Amino acid sequence: MPTTSPRGRSGRPTTRRNRRGRRTAAAARARRSLRGSAPLRLRVGFVFIALVLSFFGARLVQLQAVEPGKYATLAASTGGTVTVELPADRGPILDRNGRPLAESVAGRMVVADPLQTRNRAPELARFLAKRLHVDYFSTLHALDQKNSRFAYVARRVPADRAVSVVNAATDAGFKGLATRNDPVRSYPDHDVAANMVGFMGTDGPLAGLELSFNHQLEGRDGSETYEVGAGNRIPLGHSTVTPAHNGTALHTTIDEDLQWYTQRVLRQTVLASGGQSGFAVVMDTHSGELLSLADYPTYDASNPQASPRRDRNALSLTSPYEPGSVEKVLTLSGLIDAGKVTDRTRLLVPGQLQSGDRVIHDWFPHGTLRMTLAGVIAQSSNIGTAKSSRLFGHGQLRKYLTGFGLGQRTNIGLAGETAGLLPSQADWNGMTQDRIAFGQSVSVNGVQMAAAINTVANGGVRVSPSLIQGRATTNAGDVVGTDVATRHRVVSKNAAHQMTQMMERVVDPNVGVAPAAQVPGYVVAGKTGTAQRVGATCGCYNGQFTVSFAGFAPADNPRFTVYVVVQRPTNGGGGGSVAGPAFSKIMSFALRRYGVAPTGAKSSHLPTTW
Repeated sequence: MPTTSPRGRSGRPTTRRNRRGRRTAAAARARRSLRGSAPLRLRVGFVFIALVLSFFGARLVQLQAVEPGKYATLAASTGGTVTVELPADRGPILDRNGRPLAESVAGRMVVADPLQTRNRAPELARFLAKRLHVDYFSTLHALDQKNSRFAYVARRVPADRAVSVVNAATDAGFKGLATRNDPVRSYPDHDVAANMVGFMGTDGPLAGLELSFNHQLEGRDGSETYEVGAGNRIPLGHSTVTPAHNGTALHTTIDEDLQWYTQRVLRQTVLASGGQSGFAVVMDTHSGELLSLADYPTYDASNPQASPRRDRNALSLTSPYEPGSVEKVLTLSGLIDAGKVTDRTRLLVPGQLQSGDRVIHDWFPHGTLRMTLAGVIAQSSNIGTAKSSRLFGHGQLRKYLTGFGLGQRTNIGLAGETAGLLPSQADWNGMTQDRIAFGQSVSVNGVQMAAAINTVANGGVRVSPSLIQGRATTNAGDVVGTDVATRHRVVSKNAAHQMTQMMERVVDPNVGVAPAAQVPGYVVAGKTGTAQRVGATCGCYNGQFTVSFAGFAPADNPRFTVYVVVQRPTNGGGGGSVAGPAFSKIMSFALRRYGVAPTGAKSSHLPTTW
């Protein structure tokens, strides 16, 4: 029988067997509690981690100490750092109303991972050279670089084209190509203002405003450096970013619509006359702002290589020429201001005038004529102008021409501008003055001459021409723009008024030589120009001509000055018949566009003969 023990607290007897069972159960419960505890799990985890670290440590010692060359190769091929450029957006070039003449649009750069492209580099280089028009050998070098994970293949590629080429390469089985953001320069109006705006080459700006204001437009590129591993960026790896700073916009005074129209009229005029080239300038009379600066031939700024280099310059600024009879406006305005003559001064104009060992003729044969000074302008008499200019005192004519801006650059902000040629006082003599008086033996640029005529329109005050709104600094450090425009009086208001009335007679169909320059509904003041050209090879007058027309309207309250020039026309026309109609079209468009109402004034009836 089992041995009985004293009763427990419950009153039930306790046997030895029960006590042993209880001890066994308690031990089992303790063992189960120990196996599931956190300290045990941590000890097991630490042992496992120590084993793994020991394995990698041994391998690292092997690579660094035993096989260091192999380690370097492995590191270069599987990881490292990559630095990529973060391109800045180039500032836009805008017209006076904020419309873009040049802007940066979405583009892509094509880049490569040489580790992945090296094996098929020659084949891939041929593929890319054909589709992206890049140099085969440069591309091959980029694709075949050793110990590198990044190389540029092409920059500033239109986004759709770049993505299409990379996708095509992937479909063809090539690996390692990708695209990144890289703004592309766009010229939305193609040839509109192209000679002035300029264009970008593969290595930067090559002409026009793009070149002159590159420091302002280009901004500053940024960069990003990050870690890569196994050909991919490490998501939590170290990286540093230097942000890009976009370029600043350049606001011009150009009116895009007026520029477009002026270019089309100019092109039609040059082609119809069989001319070689031409340009047209439209100025705001009071502010001096250039609303249009048109050249022909021109080119598409989006594809400049398709046109000859000579067509990409702004001839209105870079190509000097002799202005011819438009110069008479300056000569006789100065003579009136000096008190030597008036618009009604009577002259006897002979059929020819001796000047040293030369003889001056008029464009039309005649005997002795009885002309007023107004008649000299209306009929564009070289003889009458030269004879009148002999009333100037020593150095007076040159001083007036300098005041009008001749012999000096306009400095509107375009590189390559010519100052023209105004003979020095030491080279000035009677023969020289006779010829300069009617526009020969002196050279100008188009904007320079337009600003001179505008001085008369502006009541005798010359305002320096401006191409940039506000203020901007060129790469050369010149500060230009409407905010720094200068003004100075050249001739009196009375002299400018008398000259204006004389110029009104030029377009009078009864007495003037340019009735085709009239603008219906408005009073126009203008002047023709026909000048002999100097040949490049002989250095002498070669029988070719520069024809032009300059004027302003409304003549009694001028709003715009327009100057049209055609080089080497072959149809036998002069300034009145070739450039006059172009002036009329451009001026009419400008007046309508800006809502300038006719003043209701009547044209001058100054006597032209006596």
